[in-house]
Amino acid sequence: MAGHSHFKNIKRKKEAADQKKAVTFSKISRLIASAVKEKGKDPQTNPSLRIAIEKAKEADMPSKKIERAIERGAEGGEEEDFFFELFGPENAAVIIKGFTDKKSRTSSEIKEILKKYGYKIADPGSVKWMFTQKGIIEIKGESLEENTLLEAIEAGAEDVEKKNNSFLLFTSPESFKKIENLLSSRGVEISSSHLGWKAKTVLNPKEPCHKELLKELQSHERVEEIYTNTGND
Repeated sequence: MAGHSHFKNIKRKKEAADQKKAVTFSKISRLIASAVKEKGKDPQTNPSLRIAIEKAKEADMPSKKIERAIERGAEGGEEEDFFFELFGPENAAVIIKGFTDKKSRTSSEIKEILKKYGYKIADPGSVKWMFTQKGIIEIKGESLEENTLLEAIEAGAEDVEKKNNSFLLFTSPESFKKIENLLSSRGVEISSSHLGWKAKTVLNPKEPCHKELLKELQSHERVEEIYTNTGND
């Protein structure tokens, strides 16, 4: 019986790992398709696609899946993007973005998640004012040299934050592409690069529900980006 229980535990762990991998592949596939739709299927002239493909390879995504995502983007698709503003206990605010083939269904799924943590989808604009739109460039820590950082600052980089083994470089939306191109030309390894949102004020709420909500939202296959004003993400 002990052996049977051990087998079941291993099986559950494998199923959980497979599910997590499937969600990751699904998100990366949509990033690739979206990048292709926006600027074409040539990674040499499409930095967003190049970064998405690199992310796919880092996740050990099969090459056939990458190729299918590129072709799907080139053919065009019916998926639309969504942008939800969320408001919760202790003045916590969250912005989520993603792609979906049925916005009403995704909205219902998100609402079911929010109910568990005391959050709700807020009216458009009622949360966004707490954030500022920024260019956000995630850089692998070892590849950012001081001279390059100084160049980026001179080009208009506004702030830099340490995140695990990476740096997050923040720019104005206007200087975003200029700085991204500068970093690429200096051989900097860019993990991700996009226009996103940065909280004007960061809160440190006491309730653990905020961290739990963010974790569940991250596991939703349709959610691509999450921004919050809480400091426990």
